[in-house]
Amino acid sequence: MTAPDSTAPDSSPPAAAARPCATPADLFARLRALGVEVSTHEHEAVFTVEESRHLRGLLPGWHSKNLFLRNKKGQAWLVVCEEERRVDLKALGELLGAGRLSFGSPDRLMEALGVTPGSVTPFAIINDDARQVTIALDADMMRHGTLHFHPLVNTMTTAIAPAGLLSFIASCGHEPHIVDLDSVTLPAEPATVTPPAEDAPAGG
Repeated sequence: MTAPDSTAPDSSPPAAAARPCATPADLFARLRALGVEVSTHEHEAVFTVEESRHLRGLLPGWHSKNLFLRNKKGQAWLVVCEEERRVDLKALGELLGAGRLSFGSPDRLMEALGVTPGSVTPFAIINDDARQVTIALDADMMRHGTLHFHPLVNTMTTAIAPAGLLSFIASCGHEPHIVDLDSVTLPAEPATVTPPAEDAPAGG
């Protein structure tokens, strides 16, 4: 799921036509063939972190925010981090050696990873046969026991162990960067508190 703390997405047209993409069934078959154990929870479609929290139920483990980004050279990145982490894109670009980063457009997302906004996930690397996308994983996330991602659609959430995720990514011909994102993390936004009626300012 992408976050609002970013520059505007690019609007340039994709370089290639749409092609057949993997389905959740294809993904689960790949995971079974690798001997990777997962469990999947079905829910209504979610498009934001807030919607995901509300509809996914109590799923213990680490929940993610997945940022599809590109630089001025057209190189694409998928950055997978904890859902509460607010990332400074300028600092992130410097950390990754990618230069200035901005969100990729929905067309470029579909072209590169075969998913739509709201369904962005590291599992989408299964569609990146051309290896256009560099994947970066939050080091904190990879130290946890259970990770949760959409299995290519935003009507399900799949739990997987970090070792299983790495095995899957390797099977897709990718070698992820595991990076410490603490240095590029912005302070948490303060919670919005509604004052009690007696403390509310008088209206005109």
